[in-house]
Amino acid sequence: MLHISAEEVDRALTFSGLVETLRAAFREGAVQPVRHHHGVERPDGAASTLLLMPAWTDFNAAGTSAGGHIGVKIVTVSPDNNAIGKPAVMGLYLLLDGVTGEPQALIDGQRLTQWRTACASALAASYLARKDASRLLVIGAGALSPFLAKAHSAVRPITSIRIWNRTPANAEKVAAALRAEGFPANAAGDLDAELAETDIIASATISNTPLVKGARLKPGAHVDLVGGFTPTMRESDDDAIKRARVYVDTRAGATKEAGDIVQPLASGVLEPEAIVADLHELARGQKQGRQTDNEITLFKSVGAALEDLAAGIAIYKALK
Repeated sequence: MLHISAEEVDRALTFSGLVETLRAAFREGAVQPVRHHHGVERPDGAASTLLLMPAWTDFNAAGTSAGGHIGVKIVTVSPDNNAIGKPAVMGLYLLLDGVTGEPQALIDGQRLTQWRTACASALAASYLARKDASRLLVIGAGALSPFLAKAHSAVRPITSIRIWNRTPANAEKVAAALRAEGFPANAAGDLDAELAETDIIASATISNTPLVKGARLKPGAHVDLVGGFTPTMRESDDDAIKRARVYVDTRAGATKEAGDIVQPLASGVLEPEAIVADLHELARGQKQGRQTDNEITLFKSVGAALEDLAAGIAIYKALK
């Protein structure tokens, strides 16, 4: 069994390559049971979240009984980790032979998650963002932010990357690291002003208070919401939902776990049938993405086990 570190994951993948891997995975499908989602309460009153995300090759759809895989990701989300300088998200990914169940690889789950999450957003943007989108705003300066910047840059001609964070020094740190790799990145100051000028907004926070204000969005903007993963978290307001054509990674996940979708559904701001498509439907050509240059599009992801499986297989094949 291979033990694959974060650095080895970085060597095994490219952003454009993983976007196409995920496109094929959503087109072909996989078996992905509803993920286990558990709150872990602690004596100090804080809480962590434990996620178990299984998936395996759909042999019936593939028409083969060999060459498949089983995978499961074990993830913890502990928001208080930020106070001690540790990532909020920790995890491991276990990849198994689909027929024998033999363990094939144990992969750094945090890095795999960063890659697949960012590339799922870029996959959505390949259908939903204007083809000439050049200005990117990343909201949040956590570990995922540089991955989002690089992934979106792989599918659109990005010439300006702005990083906004409640703590400006953290935004500048991310921007400086991106500049060192040759990306046109700078820290942003006034969030509302940035929203009004941006072609693609990628938000990756755990905020309960909306940061993306629909009234500020310009015609033709694409909103990519990544951070909120519980019904109480919300990164966009009702105006953003009202003004946009809404898309999700999976309907089952987004309508159950994502506050940006759950809350508008509950209040009547968003009707279920107004969710235009998920990534399966876009990848299979069953539903269309952006229709005009002036419309606003909004994509909400909560993560899918299929994405982890596809990325895990790609990493294993590159390194075995």
